[in-house]
Formats: sequence, C-alpha cells, structure tokens
Amino acid sequence: MTASIFIDGEAGTTGLGIRTRLQDLPVTVRSIAPDRRRDPEARLALMREVDLVVLCLPDDAARESAGLVASLGADAPRLLDASTAFRTAPDWVYGFEELAAGQAEAIASAPRVSNPGCYATGAIALLRPLVDGGLIPADLPLSINAVSGYSGGGRSMIAAHEATGGPAFLMYGLGLAHKHLPEITTHARLRTPPVFVPSVGHFAQGMIVSIPLHLAQLGGPSATDLLDCLQAHYAGCDAVSVVQAAPDLTAETLAGSDRMELSVHAGTSGAHALLTARLDNLGKGASGAALQNIRLMLGLRSAR
Repeated sequence: MTASIFIDGEAGTTGLGIRTRLQDLPVTVRSIAPDRRRDPEARLALMREVDLVVLCLPDDAARESAGLVASLGADAPRLLDASTAFRTAPDWVYGFEELAAGQAEAIASAPRVSNPGCYATGAIALLRPLVDGGLIPADLPLSINAVSGYSGGGRSMIAAHEATGGPAFLMYGLGLAHKHLPEITTHARLRTPPVFVPSVGHFAQGMIVSIPLHLAQLGGPSATDLLDCLQAHYAGCDAVSVVQAAPDLTAETLAGSDRMELSVHAGTSGAHALLTARLDNLGKGASGAALQNIRLMLGLRSAR
C-alpha cells in the first residue's frame, strides 16, 4: 500500500522543497484547502487519514499541530517536525542519521522525529565525532561562525534581497543566543555552549559553517588526527563526505544539492586547524534532510 503524507505548512520554503522531492517517491501527498489551513478540525481530520505528518511551521504552530496528532492516541500518524520546537526534546528522535551508530535505525522506528536545523547540521557534523572520539574536550570553549544564503531567512528576507539587492553581508544574532545553540550543544555533546555567530550573504542558497581550533587546547591531536576521525565516522555515508581542504571556499557550491562536505584545514604553523562544513541551507540543511528521514520512517530505504 502506498504511504500517505500530509505536509502541514506546505506553502513555506521548506514545505515546498519537501513536496518537490517527494515527487520521486512512491507516496501520496495529501493537501488541505488553502482557506482551511488554519482550521484545527480540518487538519485533524486529514491527520487521521495519513501515515506521516510533516510539520513545516513556526515553533508555536508546530507545538499546536503536534498536540493535535497526540490527541489521536493509538491512531496517530507518525510525525516529522522541521521547526526548532522539539530538537532537544527527550521523547523525540533527532533526525540526523549520520550522527552516530544506530541513529538511522532509531529514526526508522520512531513515532516522532525532529528535523535538524541548517547551521546545527554543519556544526554537529563536525563536532560530534571529534567529541565522541576524545579529540575535542566537551568543556572546551568554542567559537562557531557561519554564513547562509538569504533563502534561510524566509519570505520577507527573500523578497527584500530579490527586490532591492539586500545587504552584501549581514551579521545577526549578536545577542549570542541563537535558537540553534541548544541543539548544537545537546547533540554535539558539549558541556560548554559555544559562541555562535551567524550571518547572511547576498546569495540565495548555500552555507558554510566554520570552527577554528587552537590545537594546543585539545591536548595533543594534530589536524591529521581530526581528519582521520571524521573520515572514519562518515565512511560509506551517501549524504556526508569528508573532502580535501581547499585553499578557499564558496558557499554556493552545493546549492541545489542534498549533500554536505566536511574539511579540516591545517594551519601552516601546525598550531591551528579550521573545521568547515559546506552544504545547501535548503538541502541537507532542511528539505533534503527531511527527505532522508521520510525515506527511513516509511521504510523506503533501509537503515545502515
């Protein structure tokens, strides 16, 4: 029997990206009339009829929809949430299948899965294997810098950039309390929350997350040791690859792709290293990751 999916919030950037990607899967996408998208009874009626509900909503609306699903009890469909609302909730499975051994299997069997954030995907992909491997102390003070395409800012930012050109570069979140920080801290297994500084460039899609390191603070490992650890962790992964460090990086390189590339750049003095993750903020950072999770949750691809 063909699985059925309801995307609650399908008109947004992430929802549209997921719907486009679902065209290649043997699934039926159910929709609600535009004038009833905010009607809880209409949404609940559709939720009763599908196998999976995907939430592409602001946090408060996602919590409301998750409550509607929960109200169905044993008849509730499975749930994938693309908001920030449940990414550190203990009763939700984090939807980054490359996170650790057994994560894909956990996603495949979970009733509730939280899709990772775009910045968090790059930061956690770099840090979690190195923390687990003992190469980065969990209490090490870290700084994370990132630049994203303007499509990650939603409709108003997209409209501003496309209408007037927008700023060439915008640094934001300068209160140093970005909503991805709890997610990064939790799933990278850090005991000290990092300083995270996000920014937006005048390009539509793409992202670079970078983490500078003083190797002496790590207690001994070299840049090569960091690279070896990442290569071992992601060996055989389809969506994440560890690539040779380039002399420079362009954020737009993976625009339109659902892949992510990780690199370790070694300082010429041997005293420093720079970890980088390059991805599409709408691909592996949003809709592409959701597609991976949907395939696992519906048994359309076996877990590794």
